[in-house]
Amino acid sequence: MRAGETSAANAIETALERATEIEDLHAFLSLREERARREAAEVDRRIAAGDGSALPLAGVPVAVKDNIAVAGGPTTCGSRLLEPYVSPFDATAIARLREAGAIVIGKTNLDEFAMGSSTENSAFGPSRNPHDPTRVPGGSSGGSVVAVATGCVPVALGSETGGSVRQPAAFCGTVGVKPTYGRVSRYGLVAFGSSLDQIGTVGTTVEDAALALSVIAGSDPHDATSAPEPVGDLSAGLDDTDPAGIRIGWPAEYFGEGLDPAILAACEAARDRLAEAGAEIVEVSLPHSPYGIAVYYTVAIAEASSNLARYDGVRYGLRAQSSELSSMYLKTRAAFGAELKRRIMLGTYVLSAGYYDAFYGKGTAVRARIRADFEAAFERVDAILTPTTPTPAFPIGEKAEDPLAMYLNDIYTVSANLAGIPAISLPWGRTPARPDRPALPIGIQLMGPDFAERRLFEIARFLEREAPSA
Repeated sequence: MRAGETSAANAIETALERATEIEDLHAFLSLREERARREAAEVDRRIAAGDGSALPLAGVPVAVKDNIAVAGGPTTCGSRLLEPYVSPFDATAIARLREAGAIVIGKTNLDEFAMGSSTENSAFGPSRNPHDPTRVPGGSSGGSVVAVATGCVPVALGSETGGSVRQPAAFCGTVGVKPTYGRVSRYGLVAFGSSLDQIGTVGTTVEDAALALSVIAGSDPHDATSAPEPVGDLSAGLDDTDPAGIRIGWPAEYFGEGLDPAILAACEAARDRLAEAGAEIVEVSLPHSPYGIAVYYTVAIAEASSNLARYDGVRYGLRAQSSELSSMYLKTRAAFGAELKRRIMLGTYVLSAGYYDAFYGKGTAVRARIRADFEAAFERVDAILTPTTPTPAFPIGEKAEDPLAMYLNDIYTVSANLAGIPAISLPWGRTPARPDRPALPIGIQLMGPDFAERRLFEIARFLEREAPSA
């Protein structure tokens, strides 16, 4: 665009047309056609005036998960309760995208209030996997990932609490990034689990995801948990990476029972390719990682129970009519879906008198152990290689009535959120086609120490170049 070979207006029209073409996959909950066109015209005007060099994402169409505030439009969180709500402000990440010249074309589907692993819990219906529409795209950032996987947009924003960017990225064959906790401001991200939540990027390529993260990352006075760490351009010079001498951790705890053989083979192939290029493969132990799901579904639901108390029908969103306050609360909150109600009740239970120490207190103690395991491992290695998911994408409805089976989809991702460390999922081939399923994307995961996103992008870019053709 800066070279004048195309225009922001053309890019936005193409993206909007593609969004219409993929309506059956239900990636978007709303589109911003007229606003996007006006913003594209302004970007083209600035480029014509010679201001294009100041816009690293000039005219790039972006999709945004609908739990991140974009001014003047809906922020539904995939819930009927917030269906009438119109955001009066931009999240910090959105403001930074705009400053870089990016254009938000629409808000994407998600599990209600980001609570789910399949996007089936959206109050507005499930999204579908573009590689097989009978299967889930993953969740909760399923809509954002589908928008990227179908070529509608090159980058999108999602949010992570326990793997909600990386897991759908693995299911749909895109790159998904969970930054270090505090790397990206949470201002304008609707809270689920405040000590776990992070806005993440989805990209067609490692470079795309890295550039988008470079733009949105950095300290923010609106978010006391944002870190003052320098960011820089995380996408520059990624092709110059030489894996020789890089130490890659291989944790036995991530390669046990329940892992699909094709995903295990993909991880082993990636490991071996790194070794051939001169990387040192080091066996490491993360002994408390097997407790990750139990800890996550204690800490996260406790925080969710607290955060969701604000949705009472008094200040914003849906308000059911009633002559009594308690009745109004009950009728309003009846709009919550079944999974949301389950997590609120469980979260309230683990925080209640007599159970707090046994559940929440113990959960936070084990969380500290998980963090310590990673800190010990990163004294010996630069990054850790694991699967992203135990299986490829599963059929819609297959696990809807089995919450535990659904929760186990995040078994390899939740530990990074609990520890607060950065992690990336990138595509590495596909499963073999079988009579009961087509060939499906496989995601492999890299995890690193705090604020080591640059090193992870370098390793991921090398692996991206070496990945088997899809």
